[in-house]
Order: sequence, then C-alpha cells, then structure tokens
Amino acid sequence: MNILILVLRIIFGIFFAFAGVMHIVKPKIFNRFIPNFLPKLIINYIAGLLELAIGIGLLINQTTKQAALAMFVLMLLFLPIHIWDVFREKPAIGSKKIAIVRVPLQFLLLYIAYLIYTH
Repeated sequence: MNILILVLRIIFGIFFAFAGVMHIVKPKIFNRFIPNFLPKLIINYIAGLLELAIGIGLLINQTTKQAALAMFVLMLLFLPIHIWDVFREKPAIGSKKIAIVRVPLQFLLLYIAYLIYTH
C-alpha cells in the first residue's frame, strides 16, 4: 500500500501543480466553470495558487498530510460546480457525457485525498 500511496502522491502532485500553473497562465480556460456572479479572474488565481500549493505539498514528505487535507477540502468545494455543470445547457467541461462522468470522478479524487491523508 505504501508504494501505491507514493505513486498517487507523485501523480496527483504533478497533476495539481500543472493545473495550478494553467489557472494562472491560461485563466480563460477555466472561466466557464466559475459562476458569473463571482469575480472570475480572482477566483481563478486563488484556485490556481491553491492547486499549485497542494501539488507541491503532495510531493514533499513533511507536508503530505496537510496537502492531502487541502486537496480533500478543495475537491469538496469544487463538487457543487461540477454538479451544476451537469445541468447547464452547454457544460463548461465540453459535453453532457463528460460533465456526468466528472461528478463520480470528483468522488474518486476525494477518496484518493483521503487515502493519502490516512497513510
């Protein structure tokens, strides 16, 4: 199990760090995910910095638990956005099918964060 956790930490550390950088470098990609009543650019940068910090934190032994907990909380906060996306006429993620698949994927990410946190 320790090898699996290490592999998950590396994969998700890289994934989150990359996603965080993309939020900052190409914020317009993520604009459709952010409800119109929120300040899109600020939310994008905050999400990007959080994802970058989580990604780096997952890769450092001393901060793994804190990063996994932050990943769990962030994925929990993103869950309503992905559920909302399913019911939109034109989902931000692309298609209805992808939007529907994205919801259970969010639960998988929550579970992975839990696994990393508990090991």
